[in-house]
Amino acid sequence: STHAHSSVEKGIRVAGLQPEQLRLIDVDDTFAMRADALAAAIADDLAAGRTPFLVVATVGTTSSAAIDPVARIVGVARPHHMWVHVDAAYAGSAAVVPRLRPLVNDGLDGVDSWCFDPHKWLLTNFDCDVLYVADRAALIESLSVLPEYLRNAASESGAVIDYRDWHVPLGRRFRSLKLWFVLRRYGVSGLAEHVTRHVESARWLANQIDADDRFQRAAPTDLSLVCFVHRDGDEASAAVLEAVNASGKAFLTHTRLRERYVIRVAIGGTYTEQRHVEDLWSLIDSLGSG
Repeated sequence: STHAHSSVEKGIRVAGLQPEQLRLIDVDDTFAMRADALAAAIADDLAAGRTPFLVVATVGTTSSAAIDPVARIVGVARPHHMWVHVDAAYAGSAAVVPRLRPLVNDGLDGVDSWCFDPHKWLLTNFDCDVLYVADRAALIESLSVLPEYLRNAASESGAVIDYRDWHVPLGRRFRSLKLWFVLRRYGVSGLAEHVTRHVESARWLANQIDADDRFQRAAPTDLSLVCFVHRDGDEASAAVLEAVNASGKAFLTHTRLRERYVIRVAIGGTYTEQRHVEDLWSLIDSLGSG
């Protein structure tokens, strides 16, 4: 979609494709990809003699944490034999909470690949991305290069997995070890508690914003990202953000949604607690009329 992460475009370049081969699909009022717009883009490409082959859905966009309708996207792409990838870099961690699983995993059974970053919200040090593929054969066949000096009995028998065939580099770091330690230390219940606490803090902050006539939320708050604006306009919003950051008590970032300057409060740090969010709101409250 138009809100997909810039890494999608970078991946297109790495694959040797041209910028004009990338289609950006319009989003709806919640900033999620429109399945009907995707269908229209596919139809246009087919009519022009092109072959659509990949669609990237996002679960938890960077700007607003929007969640694309994966099940509907799969339904549109499948008749054309397109590969469907889901980028759940931030929001994928929410699946550790049973009540949030339907929100972030809807349609997952129909996709070809899915990834998320434990370093974003799952207490794992940077960098750590987890990639799942429904059928690894297609990935391996596309990247496998097997000179004689790499041939060995263990690989040929399938006793080991050669990850050089799974990605661009020939070697890879042992990222799984640090994720394993996190899983062992916190367990499912500990990780679920961590994510739930942040989602509840975001909901609390969203309620404070909704009750304040100086501010307005700019996007839904389904997980732990809160996007809002000052009703007086972009300059007022920017002034609040700059004052918060200058205080040294918190650090906020911004984005643009529908051409508006939007303040982003990302609640997901390892040590972030409700009291920190309350302190942040007290600071924003004191700056809101300034």
